[in-house]
Amino acid sequence: MEVDTLQKNNRVLLGMSGGVDSSVAAYLLKQQGYEVIGVTMQIWQNAEENENSDGGCCSLSAVEDARRVANSLDIPFYVMNFKEIFKEKVIDYFIDEYLNGRTPNPCIACNKHIKFEAFLKKAHELGCYYVATGHYAKIEFDETIKRYLLKKSVTEEKDQTYALYNMNQLQLKHTLMPLGYYNKDEIRRIAEKLDLPVAAKPDSQEICFVPDNNYGDFIKANSRRKISEGNFVDKEGNYLGKHKGIIYYTVGQRKGLGIALGKPVFVTDILVDSNQVVLGDKNDVLGRELLADEVNFIPFAGLEDRKKVLVKIRYNAKAEAATIYAENQNIVRIVFDKPLRAITPGQSVVFYNKDTVIGGGVIVKQIK
Repeated sequence: MEVDTLQKNNRVLLGMSGGVDSSVAAYLLKQQGYEVIGVTMQIWQNAEENENSDGGCCSLSAVEDARRVANSLDIPFYVMNFKEIFKEKVIDYFIDEYLNGRTPNPCIACNKHIKFEAFLKKAHELGCYYVATGHYAKIEFDETIKRYLLKKSVTEEKDQTYALYNMNQLQLKHTLMPLGYYNKDEIRRIAEKLDLPVAAKPDSQEICFVPDNNYGDFIKANSRRKISEGNFVDKEGNYLGKHKGIIYYTVGQRKGLGIALGKPVFVTDILVDSNQVVLGDKNDVLGRELLADEVNFIPFAGLEDRKKVLVKIRYNAKAEAATIYAENQNIVRIVFDKPLRAITPGQSVVFYNKDTVIGGGVIVKQIK
């Protein structure tokens, strides 16, 4: 079914992770008069490994938590298989990026390809006009410019717009995010008042398919490419010591390097072709500019002139003042008002105007 020809209705396909956020989202949507259908997306790759996991949205226990919540709220619940596309678009992407010396954000890839593309397509095939998630963000329609906008949650500490900048107008039109108007404490109080079985469940912190948070070992175990030791070098190329494989390092990293040089050192570059990790001091990880590709803009189709914005270069980073310039149709140059630490290739850079997301892209390289 073509999205644009779908007749508007109040049916919502809600992604339920088994956590408190998506559970309360189900309740709020039902209170607002929507016909809610709960779905947990089956994305785990090895059922045996996840069977005993009490981790995030990939664990089998999350399905049972979501099912119990759906029963408590009296809404239909299903499990849908997204295994293949998740492996291709998220896991394989994650592995390939690290093998190429970059540091990816798999949650952003999941939002882009799974939650607001494949999941939305499935929703429309089932006759649901909307999908919904438990993200802390707001979607509003601006009558002046006739476009949907993505805006920050009312609570800055839980705002998740950084991971949502890839959304296009069609996706925003067909997506509901009811938690954007609440803070986390309010959501937990609602869950407790409703006596939901997940009211006290802690938030998941790690990447869902790497439950022990050891990215390097996960990539080593799941990559067909041999992970070889290599050399730590300084910026002049002088040998400093041995590293255990480039997949274990990221630009800006200081801890866990496995080398002692008598002073604090940081990863300043990863040279894939020569299998070298470059180390330097804290000033060597400062950068004033960056280039980003795979750019998406939300309030407008493209950047026609330079624009002053606030910019985040990682999820938990403070937004910093900068100017963005269009290099070509899909690449932007960002010049910061002051140098920033650890501008990391592979991470996303997201642009804001106050609480409105202007867009974002993927960092290609830092410019000194």
